[in-house]
Amino acid sequence: MSKHSSKVIVTGGAGYIGSHTVVELVNAGYEPIIVDNFVNAEKSAIQGIETILERKVTVYEGDCADHDFMKGVIAQESDIVGLIHFAAYKAVGESVKKPLKYYRNNTDSLLTLLELMVEHNIHHIVFSSSCTVYGQPDKLPVTEESPKKPAESPYGNTKQICEEILEDCVNSEMPVNVVALRYFNPIGAHVSAQIGELPLGVPNNLVPFVTQTAAGIREKLTVFGNDYNTHDGTCLRDYIHVVDLAKAHVSALNYLGKKSEASTYNVFNIGTGTGSTVLDVINTFEDVNDIKLNYTIGPRRAGDVEKVYANVDYANTELNWKAELSLADALKDAWRWQLSLKKD
Repeated sequence: MSKHSSKVIVTGGAGYIGSHTVVELVNAGYEPIIVDNFVNAEKSAIQGIETILERKVTVYEGDCADHDFMKGVIAQESDIVGLIHFAAYKAVGESVKKPLKYYRNNTDSLLTLLELMVEHNIHHIVFSSSCTVYGQPDKLPVTEESPKKPAESPYGNTKQICEEILEDCVNSEMPVNVVALRYFNPIGAHVSAQIGELPLGVPNNLVPFVTQTAAGIREKLTVFGNDYNTHDGTCLRDYIHVVDLAKAHVSALNYLGKKSEASTYNVFNIGTGTGSTVLDVINTFEDVNDIKLNYTIGPRRAGDVEKVYANVDYANTELNWKAELSLADALKDAWRWQLSLKKD
């Protein structure tokens, strides 16, 4: 697969991880074709991408679960070498309240794309999966061989189901090569502060809550529990800079491009390989940005996993990829991004 001007459809390409991946694809010589319905993303992300790249990008506004719409996109863009599929509903809490919405959207979009890949001889797909498939692991660090646990939410279950759909397609000898990337906790923003995480409403994730509290948007941050079995009693996660995560998608595409076999299925953990606690994040944020955070310790939150971090040896060797940016880098970039939003 020649990299130069090789077209790649990126569903959800205006979202948090998608937008950073679009930038890295262009930097690596690919031509991303963004498909997004802007339900979970802002149009300003496209402006941010174009400012960073100093050029226009191709965007189709629509739903990637819509067969006719997607068929039209593929018909207009010849020579598509692969797809990166980010588009999905992703709020854990909402998925518990509205399971059918999540099952319909998150599985339909994948099924539509797989049908069209076969119709149009597109052989490579990189799927956006999650470390939630491991639940509370029995052993750390988590490897790709670690057992999957029953999902804690319909959202988490859709990731497991989609992985199973992809594996079944490969086992049926459908002519697709699959890489599923199981992300750990993406944080940070592009160093330019042109793109970053834009949570709708109250953030579900720690770092946007930290930056919004520092900016005075939230009154205070509550740390859920300090009696866990970790070095400071708070939950431990593997936080990965979103730019490193974006580059992993480029590495996955390159990896698929070298495959001569007709149908292969590969899963990779994408993290840093080290864990940081909630208090590590807070202390590092205060340290690198020279700012004090208003936070309190509250009770444990139901459903929180005590600790999880990745073994990333397989991605390091097979994908020739490694996380390069630190927790401090990510928290500096996240704060720079938050400050850029205040100016708007």
